[in-house]
This record gives sequence, C-alpha cells and structure tokens, in this order.
Amino acid sequence: MTLDNPTSKESNVFVSFWQFIRQEFLPILTDLRLAILLLLAIALFSISGTVIEQGQAPDFYQANYPEHPALFGFLTWKVILLVGLDHVYRTWWFLALLIFFGTSLVACTFTRQLPALKAAQRWKFYDQPRQFAKLALSAEFDIEKIQDASVETLGQTLQKRRYKVFPSEGGILYARKGIIGRIGPIIVHIGIVVILLGAIWGAMTGFMAQEMVPSGNTFQVKNIIDAGPWASAQTPRDWSVRVNRFWIDYTPSGGIDQFYSDMSVVNQQGKEIDHKTIFVNQPLRYKGITFYQTDWGISAVRVKLNNSPVFQLPMAALDTKGKGRLWGTWIPTKPDLSAGVSLLAKDLQGMVLIYDAEGKLVDTVRSGMSTQVNGVTLKVLEVVGSTGLQIKADPGIPGVYAGFALLMAGVVMSYFSHSQIWALQQGGKLYVGAKTNRAQVAFEREVLTILDGLNTPR
Repeated sequence: MTLDNPTSKESNVFVSFWQFIRQEFLPILTDLRLAILLLLAIALFSISGTVIEQGQAPDFYQANYPEHPALFGFLTWKVILLVGLDHVYRTWWFLALLIFFGTSLVACTFTRQLPALKAAQRWKFYDQPRQFAKLALSAEFDIEKIQDASVETLGQTLQKRRYKVFPSEGGILYARKGIIGRIGPIIVHIGIVVILLGAIWGAMTGFMAQEMVPSGNTFQVKNIIDAGPWASAQTPRDWSVRVNRFWIDYTPSGGIDQFYSDMSVVNQQGKEIDHKTIFVNQPLRYKGITFYQTDWGISAVRVKLNNSPVFQLPMAALDTKGKGRLWGTWIPTKPDLSAGVSLLAKDLQGMVLIYDAEGKLVDTVRSGMSTQVNGVTLKVLEVVGSTGLQIKADPGIPGVYAGFALLMAGVVMSYFSHSQIWALQQGGKLYVGAKTNRAQVAFEREVLTILDGLNTPR
C-alpha cells in the first residue's frame, strides 16, 4: 500500500507548468513574427483613432457615419460605438494589445538579448592555429621574415584604434570594441516598454474636457467628455481659471486672423498664481493640465434702454443650415414684455443687426452706438465673446517622452559594430583572426589596414 504525497503532486504540476511555459509558450511569445503582427495591429488602430473623431457624442457619429451608405461598406455609427472606435486608446482590447506587445518585448529581452550580451562579454583565447581557419577573416605571418609581426605590436596598434585588449601568457591576445552595440537592442526594448507604460498610464489617468467660457468669467474643469477610470485624481479642485479677456484679430477683408484668450490661474482665495495669453498652438499649461484655444463664440450683449441700468442678455447660436455662424437674442422694449426687438451678431467686430417683431431690419449699429426703436433709446454697449477651450491631462506624456529618448539612444547604440580580434604567436608564426556582427565591408578594410601595418619585411 502506498500513500500519495500532496506536496509531491503540487511540485510535479508546477514543474510541468513551468516546462510548458519555457518550451511552448515562450518561443511563441518571443517570436519576431508575433511582435511584428502586434505592432501592425497597434499601428492600424492608432491610425483609426486619428481618422475617426474621438470622444464625441453619439449624435455626432449618427450624423457622420450613417448606416446607409456605410463607410467602406461596414463602418457605421453602431460599429464605432460597439467596438469602441470613438475612444480607441482607452478600450480594453487596445490596452491589452499594448500589454501583450510589451510582455513580448520583455520576454525577448530576458531570453535573447541579455544572454547575447552576457555571451559577448565573455571571451576565450584561441590557442590552436586551426581555430583561426574557422573565422571570417584570418591571416598568418612568418615572424622571422616580418619585422613587426608580434602579439605585442598588434596589441599596441589595436589600443590606438580604441580596442580593449586582453593579452595572456604564451603569446595569446584577444581584443574587442563596440560592446555598446550589444547593449543597444536592450535599450531599444526598454524604451518601447517605457513608451507603452506611459501610454497605458495616460489612458487610465488622463482626461479631455471642453469648455465655452464667456470673457470675464472664472471656471473649473467640469465638462469632461472623455476620461480614464482613474482620472478623478487629475481634475483640479483647489484652483480655477479666469478668462480675463477674449478677443479676435481680423484681416482687412473681414476674415479671422487669430483669436486670443488672456487667462489667469487663481487659487481658492482668488489670487493669481499663473498667467498667460493663449492662442492657437500656444496653450496654457499648469500642473499637468493643458488649455488649448480651439473655438470661439458670442455669449452675451450688454445694452441700455433709455436711462436704465446696463443689462447683459445672453445670445444663443442660431441654426443657419451651414451658411455661417450667427447669434441672436430678444430685447423687450416695454415693461410688460408686449413688444421687443431681435438683435443679431455674426462676429465680435461690434456690428449688430436690429429686427422688429415682423422680421424687418430696423437698424444696424456698432458697439457704443444708440438707435431709436419702439419709442425707446437702445444703446448697444458691447458684444461679449466667449472662448472655446479644449482641456487635456495626460500624466503618461513624460513617460512617453522618456521612452522615446531611450529608443533613439538605443537605435544609435545599435549601429556600433561589435568587433573581435584574436591573435596567437606560436612556432615562429603569428596567427590573426577577426569577426564582426555588422558593417562587414568597413571592418574588413580596418583589419586589412591593421595587418598591413604588421607586414613590414625585415
């Protein structure tokens, strides 16, 4: 009668599982073809996230990607929302691709690149002439006939060419240079993994918001349209932003040249802690949050009726069926609201159109001018603009930049050739052999130059 040992069974299961990982899974995970396939998939979906607008409302996709006719025969708003193409970079499957690709690189680094580096750091001396015949480049000198044919002379020449020389007793020498070329691929892998980690961290903790803020107002970031599951820690709570002034510069023909927002970051006590005037491609950055100037509008008009106080009436965007931008409001001219006029404005140049209740144009005035309507004096003091801001926070950007720097450094390092030279002085002969892992032609020229320096007749 035998008793089963549970510990032994668990150990056997673990050993079998580890053997499966090493023999079956790791070769697939570190396969270059798999890495290329994953990289192509990541690139393809990244392109789709650039082409398809991200973070828009469902109505936007229904209007731009209808079912009939479907774009490319299959791409409709239902497909976009179902698959998550409206927020590609935060979908579980895109993050899974990044993690899988990063895991493949890490596995390749530990199973291939690091062993290759360790092998390159080890060397053995060649002490048999037959070993030199197996090398790609080899030569043999008769010491009695050649004046400078010696291991000592060769070692001095190699040191001048920045080789690290390892001499040994018995007329044996080994030299190498360019070990950094073996480190380069490892740095490339580390750089890519850091980029992937930065992208994942940014997707999980970043957010994007949009705000339309009237000139003179203070706001906090509230209208978040796309955010990662951990983005709440990034939203500002102890500071706000004040739009001191918004204005537009126009060309002589009346077109928009540039629009600006003079903005201040203020603390909870209203004290200014940062300030910048932003415009397109010149955002405000504060505590990892970037405020971009992207749009503009008209928020209100300030008017007086006779000697009344100043009224600031909101203006709403009107539907012009794609024929330009227009804002309007209605101003009562009688206390009982039984009569009034409509004000229309299309830009911030101060031109306001006034229409009566029947839709007839009554007058056209500029900011600061007055007119008579319905027996009262209407004075338009100012058309108040509003700035359209896109607000982004991506804590993963520093990691992405650091990874990109490592990637570039690794690529440059990878161009260095790992070159090795052996020499043996034995029986009145000097044997020299060499090999390299890249730039074979340039290395052959270098070796021939070195050998020519030894080939001086006595």
